Amino acid sequence: MTKPSVPNSEPLCVPCRLAAIAAVVAVLAGGFAYTAGWLTPARLTAPRFINTFEAVAGQPHPGYRRNHAKGLCVAGYFDSNGHGTALSRAAVFAAGRTPVTGRFAVPGGNPSAPDTGSPVRSMALLFELQNGEQWRTGMNSTPVFAVHTPEQFYQQLVAAKPDAATGKPNPATLKAFYDANPETRPFQAWVKAHPPSSSLANAAYYSINAFWFTDSAGDKRAVRWAMVPETPYEPITDAQKTEKNFLAADLDQRLQNGPLRWHLILTAAQPGDPIDDATMQWPDDRQHIDAGTLVIDRSTSQENGTCRDVNFDPTILPTGIRPSNDPLLAARSAAYALSYKRRTLEETLHPAIHQTQKNGGQS
Repeated sequence: MTKPSVPNSEPLCVPCRLAAIAAVVAVLAGGFAYTAGWLTPARLTAPRFINTFEAVAGQPHPGYRRNHAKGLCVAGYFDSNGHGTALSRAAVFAAGRTPVTGRFAVPGGNPSAPDTGSPVRSMALLFELQNGEQWRTGMNSTPVFAVHTPEQFYQQLVAAKPDAATGKPNPATLKAFYDANPETRPFQAWVKAHPPSSSLANAAYYSINAFWFTDSAGDKRAVRWAMVPETPYEPITDAQKTEKNFLAADLDQRLQNGPLRWHLILTAAQPGDPIDDATMQWPDDRQHIDAGTLVIDRSTSQENGTCRDVNFDPTILPTGIRPSNDPLLAARSAAYALSYKRRTLEETLHPAIHQTQKNGGQS
């Protein structure tokens, strides 16, 4: 029997096939290299961010986050009252209870830094929705951010790098950065007018970035949110200003007397409000919705707490919430991922690292 012929068949060119495969591999490798910044060392990448955080911290702190390194784990739940469904179909806003894993922290890459080293504190939360989705958010105790773009944030980090002679940032360098970036003025003005709170429990925490909320009808609104405490605000005391580690002890003491509560306040933008600029606040007369109550009822050390291995990437969102085009969000996500990769690798290679550093005096 004659073997059927293949129309328009050509002799197999093995070298050509190999060359084509090599070309594809080269393109893919080049893409990975470009993304990592290997071929463009001047390009702003996640490694440059994280390397700079490490430089600002003064020395390596393996096993810890490259920013907000000093913190503690908390846990509790969110009781939704159902009002948030007016803005988003996310399951977290349906009436009911959602378990929450959280973390309080102060900025910087040094896990033994003094609590007073920065006027800013942070609250990070992971909501475990019943449908298997998660909502992760990282919030600060200021309603605005200091800078608008990742490039400005990087420049701010460089300006804050400690001087070799003093071990502290050079005030003249920082002043020059702020003078060259007038977008930082709202942040500076807010911090000047609002002294840090005396406790993690009586501070409000803000999403800072805006996100798109979509309701059950498909209508979309830009939204920011805040966790507003039931505990009345009190400013930091003169005695606390001299203490290095008062925030965790204060929180533990308060939790011994019962759970702590915050209200999740959703704020919807109006047309014309800045959606992609975290340095600018929205007017106070915007729609505000109390979507429910966050209840924190226990805390643990971050060295062995459930929050230790969580990457609080603010772009991990449930159906009904999506990131805006704020350029800081993508930068935060990339930097958080690399920080997570580095510290978890360090933990894997040195399982006792946290216990060793804790015994060395780090909190």
